Amino acid sequence: MASVTFDKATRLYPGGTKPAVDQLDIEIADGEFLVLVGPSGCGKSTSLRMLAGLEDVNGGAIRIGDRDVTHLPPKDRDIAMVFQNYALYPHMTVADNMGFALKIAGVNKAEIRAKVEEAAKILDLTQYLDRKPKALSGGQRQRVAMGRAIVREPQVFLMDEPLSNLDAKLRVSTRTQIASLQRRLGITTVYVTHDQVEALTMGDRVAVLKDGLLQQVDTPRNMYDRPANLFVAGFIGSPAMNLVEVPITDGGVMFGDTVVPVTRGALAAASANGDRTVTVGVRPEHFDISDGAAGGPAGVAVSVNVVEELGADGYVYGTARVGGGEPEDIVVRVGGRAIPAKGSALHVVPRADEMHVFSTSTGERLSD
Repeated sequence: MASVTFDKATRLYPGGTKPAVDQLDIEIADGEFLVLVGPSGCGKSTSLRMLAGLEDVNGGAIRIGDRDVTHLPPKDRDIAMVFQNYALYPHMTVADNMGFALKIAGVNKAEIRAKVEEAAKILDLTQYLDRKPKALSGGQRQRVAMGRAIVREPQVFLMDEPLSNLDAKLRVSTRTQIASLQRRLGITTVYVTHDQVEALTMGDRVAVLKDGLLQQVDTPRNMYDRPANLFVAGFIGSPAMNLVEVPITDGGVMFGDTVVPVTRGALAAASANGDRTVTVGVRPEHFDISDGAAGGPAGVAVSVNVVEELGADGYVYGTARVGGGEPEDIVVRVGGRAIPAKGSALHVVPRADEMHVFSTSTGERLSD
């Protein structure tokens, strides 16, 4: 087992002017499960391939444990990679596929068989060892690819979107298996996905990339509660956080007809940037429904367009004039027994203690 360090690692493709990965700086602890997540083209797979030795590093360094592996060939890095497309040999049995790397390394047959059977037991593949890949389902093939990585007992697992070829239900069950397996084996794992739900449910920590730049690396809980900037705020969470530009007023911000209090520190930081507005972020579950009774706050009226009923709760998708300008899309979570009718109006007020405040000009977080 070993730690992994990206020390300002940079990858610039030949003929390119902008790095695909720009000075990536992450320290991954021994035994940690780190997920790299971001939109297509953000540099997450390139980062993984740099660690694997499949892409050159044009600047900075990569270390596995105390070894500088920046320019070592893949075979000398003591890593095992699980690909999106399984990469199994179709003419070999499951057992032969899982043990192939050990065979190439000159390990004797008895030891190979013992390690393959142990891995198969962990992955519930024992009954399939004599089958060919074509006789397996997608989920079983992915487990064979996992088994091939496990028998090598590497210092680091690298996984490049291993669940993207599976159907939705199988993805959920397989990601649970992978996360529990990693914790059982204790092998440092770097996992790439574009699915932020996958990232939040699997990783000990999550690193968000955009245009080759690291935006934030933190635990899933902290990233959800304290996104570092507007990009992370809008990317992490499903449904996404509501992000609206609102004017600053005395002691807070104008959210529709209501003044919502904001910390002095956030207002001072906005003033220092010269901003007259800030962008506030409110998660769908952090709105209170207001009926205006007893002189209560009217908040903002959301015109209900679509309602997703999920049983225990529901999501209202609507539009509202929040900052006084054009109507903006708003998503609100409501109780499953209090679903509003399509076409009706829903008055909502954001909870001040759950609201996120960002600089409109820089996109950086202002609230504590």
